[in-house]
Parts: sequence; C-alpha cells; structure tokens
Amino acid sequence: MAARCKTHSSFRGGNDNASPPANRRSRSGGHSSIAQAQWQPPRRVAPAIAARGLHLEPPLAVLGPLHSIPSFPASPTTLLRFPSSPSSPTRFRPLSFTTMAARSASEPVELQAPNGVKYTQPTGIFINNEFVKATSGQTITSIDPATEKDIATVQAAGAEDVDAAVQAAWLLHLTVARVLTLHPGKPYAEALSVDLEESITVFRYYAGWADKVFGQTISTTHQKFAYTLRQPIGVVGQIIPWNYPLSMASWKLGPALACGNTVVIKAAEQTPLSILFLASLIKEVGFPPGVVNVINGYGKDAGSALVEHPKVDKVAFTGSTATARNIMKMASATLKNITLETGGKSPLLVFDDCDLEQAVKWSHLGIMSNQGQICTATSRILVQDSIYDKFVEQFTQTTKTVSRVGDQWNPETYQGPQVSKAQYQRVLDYIEVGKSEGAKLVSGGKPFDVNAKGFFVEPTIFTEVKNEMRIFQEEIFGPVVVISRFSDEAEAVGRANDSTYGLGAAVFTKDLERAHRVAAEIEAGMVWVNSSQDSDPRVPFGGVKQSGIGRELGEAGLEAYSQVKAVHVNMGNRI
Repeated sequence: MAARCKTHSSFRGGNDNASPPANRRSRSGGHSSIAQAQWQPPRRVAPAIAARGLHLEPPLAVLGPLHSIPSFPASPTTLLRFPSSPSSPTRFRPLSFTTMAARSASEPVELQAPNGVKYTQPTGIFINNEFVKATSGQTITSIDPATEKDIATVQAAGAEDVDAAVQAAWLLHLTVARVLTLHPGKPYAEALSVDLEESITVFRYYAGWADKVFGQTISTTHQKFAYTLRQPIGVVGQIIPWNYPLSMASWKLGPALACGNTVVIKAAEQTPLSILFLASLIKEVGFPPGVVNVINGYGKDAGSALVEHPKVDKVAFTGSTATARNIMKMASATLKNITLETGGKSPLLVFDDCDLEQAVKWSHLGIMSNQGQICTATSRILVQDSIYDKFVEQFTQTTKTVSRVGDQWNPETYQGPQVSKAQYQRVLDYIEVGKSEGAKLVSGGKPFDVNAKGFFVEPTIFTEVKNEMRIFQEEIFGPVVVISRFSDEAEAVGRANDSTYGLGAAVFTKDLERAHRVAAEIEAGMVWVNSSQDSDPRVPFGGVKQSGIGRELGEAGLEAYSQVKAVHVNMGNRI
C-alpha cells in the first residue's frame, strides 16, 4: 500500500517562489513532536478557513476545523451546462441530466468528537458540487478502530453513480479555469502535523504551477520552426488509499487541476469521511460544478466502474500491487494513461561508521510511525556485523520507550490502532508466519489490549531473518520490522535489491562517497541518506520494479497529468 511523508514550510508553488522547507521532518511523524505530548496548531491554515477567523482545537485529527462546517444544500443539482457543440466550446445551454435529476440529497449527520466539539459530517457521494444519495443502495459504515463503534454511515457508489460522476467531469472539462485553492485512526499529532498540513502545502505548491504550464519553441531550420503545447488529458479517475487520505488526495488533485483536468476521485472504503469534508471545502471556495467529483464505494463496484469507464482518459492509483495489476488489465481495454504508486518493502542499510544513535531513531521512525502503515516503510533493516548486536539492543529499547500504543486521542500515544479488523488480522497472521519460518521474535508479536477493544498490535521486532522468508520479502503494512546482518557493502546492496519492490531505501554512513555509490546501486525510486521517509512537494516520488509506474509530486507530477502536442510551422519553404 502507499503513503508518504512530511511536514513542510510554506511554499508559494511552481519552480519559482518556493522557499526551502524549514525544520522538515518525516510525514511519518517525528519522535520529538509526539513524545512532547504538546499539541501545536499548524503553521498554515487553508485560505477558506483562515478567512473565517477560525482556529483548530485538539484533538480533532485530520478533519481540521470541525466545529464550523458549511451547511449543505437540501436539493440535488438537476441541470448541467455543457458545450452546445464541439466546435463552439464556449457557448453553453442547459441540459436536463436525468441521472442527476432522479437523485435525492444526502443529509449530513451531526457528530461529536471526544472533546465535546460537534461538527457536521457529509454522508453522500459528491457529484457536480452536490452531496447526493447513491442509486446503488449500498452504504459504507466508518468504524472507530480504537473502540470498534460505528462513527457514521456514508453512501457507496455503484456503476451508475460512477457514470454520473464521470459525466459531470467530462461535460465540463473543456471549461476548467486553472483554479487551485486550499486547500484513519492515526494519533492526533500525526494527523494534524502530517496529513492535514501536507495537503495544504501540496495544494499551495501546485497552485503556483497553474500559470506556469507551457510548451517550448524549437528552432529547426531557418525557414521552419516548431513549438509544443502542453494540454490537459481530460477526465481523470483517481483512487486514493486509506493511510493518508487527505495528503494523498492533494498529491493527485493538485497537479491534475493545475493542468486543467477534471476529476472523479474515489476514497478507500476504510476512510470515507475526510474526503467528503474536503469536498465541502472545495464547494465553499467556489470550484465550478463538475470539476471535482468525490465518490465513496467499494473497489469491486465503484473502483472497477471508474477504471473501465470509456470517458475516463487517465487513471491514477495509490494502493496495493495486487490491485494495481487488476487496474492495469482493466485500463488496457481502452489504452488509458495510468499512474500507479503501489507497494514497497524498503531496505534500510546501517554501516558501522554511522552515527548509531541517529540511525536507531530514524530506523524506528521509518517503520513504526503511522502504525507501520506506510508504503515506504523501511521494514527491512540490514546492519553491518560489527554493530549488529548493539543496534538491535538500542532499537529494541527505543521501540519500548517511544512506541506507546493506545487510543489515538491520547496525546501520549505514538501508535494507534490498525485501520480495520482485516488489516489487524493481516498483521497478526504475518507475525505467525515469521515465527513458523524460524525468525527470532525479539519483542512484541501479540495484540495490544486497550480496554478490550480496538485493532491494536504490539510493535514487533524479528531478527536473524533470511532472504527467502516471507516476512523479508512481502509487504506487511504494519508495525513489524525484520533486522538482519551483512558483512560488507556488496552483500548489503545485494540483499537490499533481493526484492520484487523498489520504492524507497535508506543508507546510514558518514562516508558520503559510499553513500552516493550505494544510492546509485540500490534499485529504488528514492533513496534517503542518513534519514528516512523524507519527501518534498518539489521532488518526484515513485518507485521501480513492482512499486509502480510514473511519478507524483514536483514537475514530474504535472507531466503525468498533461500531454504534449507538437506544432510545425512552415515560414516560407515552398515545393
């Protein structure tokens, strides 16, 4: 599965006017900020929120200023505007859209956070700037993984609902202005400082690109020249994961909108709430109807319908490698443009000349933050023989000290529950696999009891792990790490590359010549030197091998959502 990183300083966007990040730390969360147990408001608040003079109160997690949510219309949209003919794209006439007209509004529900603050939660699918009921009759119930209690029930899209969302985006994609605004059980500090803040930062970064997407002028001969146009792809279907639902939405929406596309975005069924809150903000700041459409639904129904829809021009997906394979098969029927960011089993190499204390802290952050539910999690730690025992001892002690497991609303908590019962069971099953394969269980390995409820797992450490073991090769997506040893650089690189994945990797050494050499040899889309989980909106993100196709973030993210047209101009060459 996927996820990424970081907290940044303010960016103004594009390749210019972007100041370097100050005090950047991993999106996975830093030890100090969580250990301090001090809630700090974000450095930046979305323009739509700041304009209303609001402030954030803990502990409201990823949903932001929940105590003041705009009200939602009581009636669905029944009319769409679209070009009266392909040759006159700027002239519009109203058209009765029967699919939308037959829909009824989906009423929001009032929820109350543990600190007593009440807020309004949308529950419908968001099509053409309206929250409406799904025609499928299906719903998704969001469950608090700490208490196993129902939070709210939202509408689940079927194929007909997906079609309505795609139609809304398709009919309006020619008129999109380059407008870019604002703007799952994880600990509050993580949700606030990473998921929420990163989404704001990424939106701001791509807002700066919106008027800087242009082609080239190319001199060919003295009588001819050529130029290129960078044009939007059209309607984009986006499927985001559950581990960082807001920031992953920004990674996809930001570049897609900056390039002039329209979007239908589907959230993971495990985390259907925050994307609907984002939809309400999209409406509040004035996006034209149909530009951004948000649906919840199950993968086999809504996800498949979105990928296979003939009017969807591109599909961008973040999730498991297995699901990505199915998406490739479905998208191949119409040769859709695709971007896939999939799984990982990232290695972290610790050489004997490293700063051992820093290597231990970054290694812990790299796997144990966000409950280990990070696609770039450095879940394979390879340590040089001479410091292996000392590293294992210090890493185990750090995990026991820092990885405080508990309710996500408790400011002392570092590790909350796994996102769902299925994911909880998956992690426990892999722990049993590790035991049966002969790996040494150093600590953890069991469910963690928090008031006899919730999907909590002890941080788990295996040592003496061999390459052929499943826990060395397969993505677990939980707080489970394997630590193994190597003798020299060649063995370290060989073991690191012994994987079907190639997303991220980390190298700890004071020898920068070695660091650059190893970074070049490791088969990964990203390498961190003396850190882990770093990311920046200006730097491409993506993997090699079975970790994905294409890149997100940076200028590369714009290239994924635009297409180049070449124009040749004859200035006087006659035949």
